[in-house]
Amino acid sequence: MKLQRMNRRALALGALAVSGALALTACGSDDTGTSSGGSSAAAKPGSIKCDDAKGQLLADGSSAQKNAIDAWVKQFTAACQGTQINYKGGGSGAGVTAFTQGQVAFAGSDSALKPDEVTASKKVCTGGQGIDLPMVGGPIAVGYNVNGVDNLVLDAATLAKIFNNEITNWNDPQIKKLNPDAKLPDLKIQAFHRSDDSGTTDNFTKYLIDTAKKDWPYDGGKTWQAKGGQSASGSSGVAQQVKQTNGAIGYFELSYAKDGLKTVDLDTGAAQPVKATVENATKAISEAKVVGTGKDLALELNYGTKAEGAYPMVLVTYEIVCDKGNKAETLPATKAFLRYIASEEGQKILAEADYAPIPADIISQVRTTVESLS
Repeated sequence: MKLQRMNRRALALGALAVSGALALTACGSDDTGTSSGGSSAAAKPGSIKCDDAKGQLLADGSSAQKNAIDAWVKQFTAACQGTQINYKGGGSGAGVTAFTQGQVAFAGSDSALKPDEVTASKKVCTGGQGIDLPMVGGPIAVGYNVNGVDNLVLDAATLAKIFNNEITNWNDPQIKKLNPDAKLPDLKIQAFHRSDDSGTTDNFTKYLIDTAKKDWPYDGGKTWQAKGGQSASGSSGVAQQVKQTNGAIGYFELSYAKDGLKTVDLDTGAAQPVKATVENATKAISEAKVVGTGKDLALELNYGTKAEGAYPMVLVTYEIVCDKGNKAETLPATKAFLRYIASEEGQKILAEADYAPIPADIISQVRTTVESLS
């Protein structure tokens, strides 16, 4: 997924300690994110442990976390000047494939490894296997572009029908019922989904499956399954199409909802509709449970939460790496970079880039696991 200007936000550490966990790769191969400006959470000189990190580190995967990776790389390479990190951001599917084929030192994915992917990873992780380390969290925003409509509330069932091509016009009675005060036009809905295998698609459809199964009769996964609609590559591609098309709606990480793009408030069954914000996503992610075994820290998210102020359409991006059997030439740089992004300083940068830091109890497990990589 791609990048652009980052909204600066301060997230109180105290609030983070009591809230939960999160993360995000499955995005388009043409995603190239960049972080704009410097980070106010810039690492202090000497605070990043470079160890023996050197050379070029290749990585690929989730476009959802591309903006976060770019911000991290900027800080890390400034401190560890002998290291170059090339994160392609070609999408979760591409990242996992590159990892299981031994082409990258680590991959980013918005979905945990499947059993067959773990099996495939054993061929490149000598004596070990690929594991999931939750590192980035955040809300999946539903962006829309309808002239004259500045506030829009939708629920899971209505979203499912829109993206399943069953609600096709903006003045549909079901949308009107949720938005009695809005001036909804007689305008065709242009629903955009991902064309590439995407962890964002996986998490978006998991939300629909969990909360609107009757209206979303699909199995889910990284590949888009519903008929109809239009497609674009990467989160940045979907966001760009929504921005330039009157009547459009699409899903992407909050960090791509910039330059005036409006986002949907979710009617979750709570007293008030919930906005897509880092703080609200953190409330939902706080209910996540670690379901991975051994050193794997895959999470199970509660998409159906109705807690006040909790935005449940979230994703967590994992960094996928070998627990054992990492290549000797890339292990020092891999450990140093992962150690930094899991650190308190690394996680602070996330909130400034419209992502959610991983909850304290989970990120502490990540830090321990990073130190044990071999």
